[in-house]
Amino acid sequence: MKLTSIKAQLIIFLVGFAIFLSIRDKELKFLLTMLIAVVVAIGIESLIAYLKNKKFALSESSIISGLIIGYVISSDQPWWIFASVSLLAIASKYLIRRNKKHLFNPAGFGIFSVILLFNASTQWKGTYAWYILIPFGLYFIIKIKKIELLLSYIVTTLLIFVIQAVIQKTPIFNIFGYLSFFYIFIMLIEPTTTPIKPFGKIIFGICAAVLIFILTEAGIKFDAELAALLILNLFVPLLNKLPEGRLI
Repeated sequence: MKLTSIKAQLIIFLVGFAIFLSIRDKELKFLLTMLIAVVVAIGIESLIAYLKNKKFALSESSIISGLIIGYVISSDQPWWIFASVSLLAIASKYLIRRNKKHLFNPAGFGIFSVILLFNASTQWKGTYAWYILIPFGLYFIIKIKKIELLLSYIVTTLLIFVIQAVIQKTPIFNIFGYLSFFYIFIMLIEPTTTPIKPFGKIIFGICAAVLIFILTEAGIKFDAELAALLILNLFVPLLNKLPEGRLI
């Protein structure tokens, strides 16, 4: 694992952030359940690599998926929930593919599947620690060239909530309390399952914001942010084919 790679840097950040949150909240169980998710993710992907190439390999992506699962799934869930999420997350990378790439955000797919199958609960640990997630998140977003996606999502989300606040006559600044910064800066911008062209990134960001709002207002019982992300993952191959500057 080269420290100069963006994946290695993300792993270091996610581990450091988890340790900070565990100390701040005096919650060791958070780290233990995260460890379960990481170990299972690494084990499953290493096993698949061995079956394919007859060599064991340590995948940075599997570590990242396990870490994200540890942040999102509630720490009070039984250990097998974390193991199941990691299993489904890694399996989706090899079973659901298009153009030789996995279609869904692995951690998002695993988490959402377990929510539907076992009614698992989420916690989104540290998601409102904007003072940490924004500066580090911006660094990662610039590195992976997803700034158009971020800006289109943020602008659309703020516009929607400003209009809602005006209609409902609620304080406009309350909208910042609704933003899930971990979702925005870690999950929404995953490189492989989001568009590669600037115009596609803009469309993806706008649609994500609108779809999350619609699903939330509809009162769905499952996680609206994950649902929106996975739905839009389906359209990424199409968005990647769009000519620049044109919708059709």
